[in-house]
Amino acid sequence: MGFGRAWRSRLRERRALVALLVVAVLVVVGAVGTATGASGPGVRQEDRFLTMPETPGSSATVRIDTSFFTTGSTPRPAILLAHGFGGSKDGERDRARQLARAGYAVLTWSARGFGHSTGKIGLDAPDREIQDVRHLVDWLAKRPEVRLDAPGDPRVGITGASYGGGAALLGAAYDPRIDAVASGITWWNLADALFPQGVQGGAAADGVFKKLWAGIFFTTGSAGDLTARPGAPAAAGPVGCGRFLDSLCAMYNRVATAGRPDADAVTVLEKSSPSSVADRIKVPTLVVQGQQDSLFPLDQGDAIAKAVAANGAPVAVDWFAGGHDGGTEGSERTDARVTAWFDHYLAGRPTDTGPAFRVTRTGGVDSTGFQAVLRGADADTYPGLGGTATRSVELAGREQEIANPPGGAPPNISSVPGIGALSQAASLGAGLALDFPGQYAGFDSAPLAAAVDLTGRPTVRVTVHADRPDAVLFAKLYDVAPDGRQTLPQQLVAPLRVTGADAPGGRTVTIALPAVDHSFPAGHRLRVVLASTDLAYASPAAPATYRIAVAGPLAVPTVTGLHTESAPLPARVWVLPLLAIAAAAALVLGRRRRRPQLPTDPALADVPLEITGLSKRYKGAADRYAVRDLSFRVEQGQVLGLLGPNGAGKTTTLRMLMGLIGPDAGEIRIFGHAVRPGAPVLSRVGAFVEGAGFLPHLTGRANLRLYWQATGRPEEDAHLEEALAIADLGEALDRAVRTYSQGMRQRLAIAQAMLGLPDLLILDEPTNGLDPPQIREMRQVMIRYAAAGRTVIVSSHLLSEVEQSCTHLVVMDRGRLITAGAVADVVGGGEEVLVATAEGYGPAELAVAAEKVAAFDGVDSAAVVDGGLLVRLDGATPARLIAELVRLDVPVAGVGPHRRLEDAFLSLIGGTA
Repeated sequence: MGFGRAWRSRLRERRALVALLVVAVLVVVGAVGTATGASGPGVRQEDRFLTMPETPGSSATVRIDTSFFTTGSTPRPAILLAHGFGGSKDGERDRARQLARAGYAVLTWSARGFGHSTGKIGLDAPDREIQDVRHLVDWLAKRPEVRLDAPGDPRVGITGASYGGGAALLGAAYDPRIDAVASGITWWNLADALFPQGVQGGAAADGVFKKLWAGIFFTTGSAGDLTARPGAPAAAGPVGCGRFLDSLCAMYNRVATAGRPDADAVTVLEKSSPSSVADRIKVPTLVVQGQQDSLFPLDQGDAIAKAVAANGAPVAVDWFAGGHDGGTEGSERTDARVTAWFDHYLAGRPTDTGPAFRVTRTGGVDSTGFQAVLRGADADTYPGLGGTATRSVELAGREQEIANPPGGAPPNISSVPGIGALSQAASLGAGLALDFPGQYAGFDSAPLAAAVDLTGRPTVRVTVHADRPDAVLFAKLYDVAPDGRQTLPQQLVAPLRVTGADAPGGRTVTIALPAVDHSFPAGHRLRVVLASTDLAYASPAAPATYRIAVAGPLAVPTVTGLHTESAPLPARVWVLPLLAIAAAAALVLGRRRRRPQLPTDPALADVPLEITGLSKRYKGAADRYAVRDLSFRVEQGQVLGLLGPNGAGKTTTLRMLMGLIGPDAGEIRIFGHAVRPGAPVLSRVGAFVEGAGFLPHLTGRANLRLYWQATGRPEEDAHLEEALAIADLGEALDRAVRTYSQGMRQRLAIAQAMLGLPDLLILDEPTNGLDPPQIREMRQVMIRYAAAGRTVIVSSHLLSEVEQSCTHLVVMDRGRLITAGAVADVVGGGEEVLVATAEGYGPAELAVAAEKVAAFDGVDSAAVVDGGLLVRLDGATPARLIAELVRLDVPVAGVGPHRRLEDAFLSLIGGTA
């Protein structure tokens, strides 16, 4: 407060400066107004399940959960938006809205085995997931909002990343009605990706098992109980298969046990690969591939581009600074490029789709010393991994003998799947790579007389002798500084299996090293390392000895036509001064007439929140209210779920509750005090709404301390350790925030909201970005927090989580209160009745009883569930049902309503599944 008064005092004395500030503020406000106005029209979302055959011609069906987004009824091109592995349609909601505002009809869906869709995971199998894509195109062709090229043929593009990128490419191959594709960080040949073979010309059949990534891949799909999802069949097949098809599960079990592929595994994986239908992808294709990606590296994107170009279709390739291992580049630029691609090739707009080839480069670090400076380099043609020229670099070093230790342990370390911090550190000249003595051979170049820019996949010939028929090796290319410090670009390694290495003369092969874009400065050396083990891959369990010698120079591809843009000016250089000017001017010009303060109500001193007659209508909304005549009360110790469909007024209510905007009518009282902007009682409120901003180069702990210092309150009042214990951030608290996953950022933001242990905690979508274990822990955090006598208000779209974590509910629709009360009161009273039977009444007897009960008048259906019957009534009363059960000699142990929150919510707002 003292700082603010000092500013105001000085500015009153300098009216000339004030006038200048006013002009600056108008410029800032004008820019903000322009950006805000570009948000576009409102988006309508339509959710529904579509029933499809399990396989072509099958009588069995699956239910696919879909969402359709539009901004109007005028026919427009459509886009199919697929999600990544382990995700669902919900994760694509924001992107779908963005594309809808850009003028497209957007259809997202949860693939089989994910979200609320039924069926089992087939890894984008052509006769399963890709047939679903064909049915989705059929559905789009019947929608009046979608433009048609011909009857039954909609104007449609398809995009997705990783699992969704594979679906995009395969969908375009199997359905000629798809007119444009944008794929991201995906595979061309799944067998090659999971069993890579670094010997030039080698095949997946001789590849090395990418065990950690494959384990993550299959464990993710195996986790969870398929029977827990609505409409799912009873669990069957091998234990641990989870949501995977039994055949895929059996295949993984075989190769994971053997540590190498068999012919059947390669065949199965290649069927789910775009490479199997390479000649069918004949539409404009944008290939976005990640440089920090040890799962689907750049060679997979290169194969996509070459195949599509060979079919005569337009192709553009974008190597961005990210991927499955993390990254330093956000998705905003690549999202914009995908939109421009569809604008040009789908909507026919005169849009620049960008260069034929673009690569994001790291140009050192910014002035903080922590953040990589990114800049783009582009070329008019895609050069491929061989570049446009080759630099030959001689390597020195005698023949060296190395060992594969028994069991392949301890393993050397290069890539660690999903740990983006390592690849990011590598981009800054650091990173982690560990080679144990006796387990690697190294060959160095002389110091470079001039810088070498590597863009593509370097190669080198080596001779390998082994005391076994096969030698499994891991090839790396290091950048070695004059002080001896070595860096492994993007933490990537190329595995290879050299067959026939036990021949008398050994075997000489050409090794294809990892494809990267990296600049080796003058004075640095290039070091080729061949290691016998690697943490991320399967090494032979039996001990082995290898002798390795270099048989030729290192061939380094370069691209002479790449134009590198100048480094962008850091946003803080121009944003922060403008924000400072705006804040200073606001202190002078932004005075508002103070509303008369309402007296405190002593009777509500112990009531965390009471809202009475609250109404809010935004300017220009005519008679449409965002919130209208809303009243409810929250007591201490409650966890209150604030529910409602999009546009229900939840966010507006939360913003008024926190004093960010004022109501048109009614009042909000927190512990008896009326809420106004800046009201002292708001210090008793902690809030996490619409995300939180952190300084990326600081640790999580430093960010929290800095935030608390900004409040001006004593440090001892922060209760930092208590808040951290509740949020359970662990060791990540002392890492730089830029290394955090989305889930960790979410947890840090919630810890920030808990600083000071506020009596009232408000959380908006707290589980966004969290994986299932983290969601479960967040549920416990809220319950524990309220158990201490405090109060939590949570707004969420995950109804199952609300049902498990909340004690009370407030349901809103179109700005009005629909109902409020305890969760049990809101959920109870449905048409389904759960009949519990006595122990000893077996499944066979229950099945007979269910068949008889289902035949009763007034009963819609009856099904056997664990421990009893689930009966859906259609006119009959529970009393009559009990009487009939007794007449049938069914030992009834209890009868009660059976209704999920989702059912209650949809019935309250008049929605449908």
